Amino acid sequence: MVRNLENLRVRLFSDGADLAGILEMYAKPWIRGFTTNLTLMRKAGIGDYESFAHAVLQAVPDLPISFEVFADDEAGMERQALAIATWGANVNVKIPVTNRAGIFLGPLIRRLSAAGVALNVTAILTLEQVAWVAESLAPDAPAIISVFAGRIADTGIDPVPLMAEAKRILRVLPDVQLLWASPRELLNIFQANDAGCDIITVPPDILRKLDLVGKDLAAYSRETVEMFHRDAQAAAFRIDTALMTPRGPRSVREDDLRCFGELPHHVVGRGRGAAFSGEGA
Repeated sequence: MVRNLENLRVRLFSDGADLAGILEMYAKPWIRGFTTNLTLMRKAGIGDYESFAHAVLQAVPDLPISFEVFADDEAGMERQALAIATWGANVNVKIPVTNRAGIFLGPLIRRLSAAGVALNVTAILTLEQVAWVAESLAPDAPAIISVFAGRIADTGIDPVPLMAEAKRILRVLPDVQLLWASPRELLNIFQANDAGCDIITVPPDILRKLDLVGKDLAAYSRETVEMFHRDAQAAAFRIDTALMTPRGPRSVREDDLRCFGELPHHVVGRGRGAAFSGEGA
C-alpha cells in the first residue's frame, strides 16, 4: 500500500461548505478540486445558495467544483441542473442516483449527459447503481460517479473490494471518474488509491492531518503519553494513595454521583445509604 503523498494516483478534493475552509484548501497545491453538498451548506449556515456558489466560483475559478440540485421531481431537477451548469466551466452538477422514493433517475441522467452537462451522480452505495449510471451516461461525456464508501463502511461492509469492482465496471467509460465519498479517516485516502479510485473528496478536518503521513509511530506514542499527562495536570486530577492496604471496590453512594447530574435509573434505594447497582454487579 502506498504510504506517501508523492506516489498517490488518486486526486484529492476538499469537501465542505465553509468559504474560509475552501480558501484554505485552495492554497494547497495537492488539492485538485472541491465538492459541496446541501447538508454541509445548511450546517455552515448558508442562506443564499446561488450567492454562496458564485462566491466560491469567484474564489476558485480553475478547479472542478460540484454543486447539487435539491428538487425532488425530475422536471424540477432538470431545470435546476441546467441552471447550475451555466455557473461556470469548472462546475459539475450533482444529481442523486434516485429520488426520495428510491426511483432511479436514469432518464434524467441520460438527457443531461447527452446535453453535455458535466454530472456528478451522487449518493451511490451499490454496484447495481454504479452499473445503472454507467449505462445511462453518454459514451464520451465527462462525469463523476460518487460512491459513498464511508457510509458503506458504516454498515460493517469493507468498501475497498466494492470500490475496486466499481472501477472495473466503469473501465469502458474513459471520461468517467470514480470518486470515494464520505471518508472517515486519513487511511481512506490510501485505500481509495489502492482500489483504483480517480478521486477522493475529504473534509478539511481530515486533510489537516496529512502531516501525520509517515510519522514515526514510537514518537507518536510518546506524544500521546505526554498529551495524557498534560491534560491530567491541567485538570488537577488527584488519587488518594495514602492508604495502600489492599481493599475491595469502594461502594458508590448517591452523594458521590451528584456531581454528574441526574442519577442513573439503576441507583438502588434512596438517601445517603443508596448503593449503585452497576451492570454485571
